[in-house]
Amino acid sequence: MKIEVWSDYVCPFCYIGKRRLEEALNAADLKDKSEVVFKAFQLDPNTPVGSEGSVPASLARKYGTSLEEAKGMLQNVAIQAKTVGLDYDVEAMKEANTFNAHRLAKLAEQEGKDAAVTERLLEGHFVKGETLDNEETLLAIAEEAGLARERVQQVLQSDEFAEEVKRDIEEAGQIGVRGVPFFVINRKYAISGAQPAETFVQALKKAAGEETN
Repeated sequence: MKIEVWSDYVCPFCYIGKRRLEEALNAADLKDKSEVVFKAFQLDPNTPVGSEGSVPASLARKYGTSLEEAKGMLQNVAIQAKTVGLDYDVEAMKEANTFNAHRLAKLAEQEGKDAAVTERLLEGHFVKGETLDNEETLLAIAEEAGLARERVQQVLQSDEFAEEVKRDIEEAGQIGVRGVPFFVINRKYAISGAQPAETFVQALKKAAGEETN
């Protein structure tokens, strides 16, 4: 079974949705029979690289609210994150342009390290307060996942894998993805958003049943 997930590393519901999918795969006993592929999506491709602004401040500007109201919105999401074992640090989150992080993930996929890199990038943004468009941060994350520093540096200082990232984003537009996370199972069943694990279980079992018939 192939599960494609359009996701962005600064999308709070993407990390929650990832956990719910994992929970569902375990519950349906399909973890070892499934291939999960993460695809690139950018919530805000216009975020300036290196801004290092706080996410609450950025959110307040975007929605025209006060800083406290923006923090409250994020705290509500953090409460949801706790239900799947994630401890979001709202105050520490830094805004970042994720294009290079997605390019890093494409390299990781090529080298069989994509699961570790995807998890670590999400953790870096939401739990550790790391800036995901900082080259040293990306190098450290890549090394933790077992990638060679020199190779990662080579990729980050070029435009390698840029076309692959753009293709994912274009494909999202073609299939009508308006927001992320967006899950596609066997190119047949789509789930939009961080739905309850039970929703995933039902779709996974249906797809698995069709594979065996």
